[in-house]
Amino acid sequence: MLFKLALRNIFRQRIRSVVTLVAIVFGVTGLILSGGFVKDIFVQLGEAIIQSETGHVQVFRVGFREQGTRQPDRYLIEDPAPHAARIKTSLLVREVSSRLSFSGLINNGRSDLPIVGEGIEPDKEAQLGSFLKMVSGRPLTDSDGFGVIVGEGLATSLALHVGDQVTLLVNTAGGALNTVDVEVVGIFQSFSRDFDARALRIPLAAAQELLATAGANQLVVTLHHTRDTDAALATIQTQLAGSGLEAFSWKQLSDFYEKTLQLYDRQFGVLQVIILVMVLLSVANTVNMSAFERLGEFGTLQALGNRQRDIFRLILLENTFLGLIGGTLGAIIGIGLALAISAIGIPMPPPPSANTGYTAMIRLDAANVATAFLIGVVATALAAIFPARRVSRTELVEALRQRI
Repeated sequence: MLFKLALRNIFRQRIRSVVTLVAIVFGVTGLILSGGFVKDIFVQLGEAIIQSETGHVQVFRVGFREQGTRQPDRYLIEDPAPHAARIKTSLLVREVSSRLSFSGLINNGRSDLPIVGEGIEPDKEAQLGSFLKMVSGRPLTDSDGFGVIVGEGLATSLALHVGDQVTLLVNTAGGALNTVDVEVVGIFQSFSRDFDARALRIPLAAAQELLATAGANQLVVTLHHTRDTDAALATIQTQLAGSGLEAFSWKQLSDFYEKTLQLYDRQFGVLQVIILVMVLLSVANTVNMSAFERLGEFGTLQALGNRQRDIFRLILLENTFLGLIGGTLGAIIGIGLALAISAIGIPMPPPPSANTGYTAMIRLDAANVATAFLIGVVATALAAIFPARRVSRTELVEALRQRI
């Protein structure tokens, strides 16, 4: 009987019910849209890091991650091909490419600048580097014996253009100075302005000739799906056991991503609390007004033999049903708006220290939708506890006097 009576009361008190539902729907929809927006930031930032720099997994000599950036020649994988072939046997792996890191100077005949360079396998890297935007010229290919692509900031500093000849000067693994003349075939732009200000890439064979070595510093593993990163990392670590090599996932290699993730998680957590409090206060106000207006009705129910706890349960049930209805409507509206906004896209400016903007979307996530729905229901139920307790404890005579 209480269930039936609670449902009937919801539709009988239409104005109060609509006001309460609007607050719940607004809160649930807001949580779905904001949570989906934050989720999209995580996904797009992660893919930008993967596809422009790290790949999904990287393999190094032990110690390279701590010391190799300063002395890459001391942490070479002497024969990377067998390791790459072994890693590629996994069904999760799409491609494995080698990279050779070096630092030195670039000279355009007028001035020098320090650079951080990489020797890459161009055709393999083409599958990875979709977030590298070519602002001039073209990407490297395997046919470019002595071509180079340079970051936009580096090109601007040296006034470089496609077709210019430049000289690279580095120290070889044996300590001797070596130079190589290369031709600028492209100027690229990545997600990081700092990276573009000093980075360049040349074919792996040219880098090996420049450094007088046949080795590589890194094996960059590209997967079919980013979601398989943890499983692939575990498999690769097993394959490399006892080889003197170690593997790291893109998340482990990107401190910036982890800190950004923590920052946005905390911000979204605060937003969830704010919306929870907002819904709770809005519903509590409506329930208080409704309970006061219906005090004579509750007195009549007690006069007919209902106990105080029955009144308490009735009010709580009414608001729980409102929470369920509002949460469901909010979830449906939120999902619909998310799909519509994602179809249009949200133009975003470049993030801090980045060169290019991007188009954001509202990425639907089952956990986020479920959390928003539960917050709507729980907030509505919690908001009813205090008014229900106060009304249910009102003396019968006092409650009946309200009908006079």
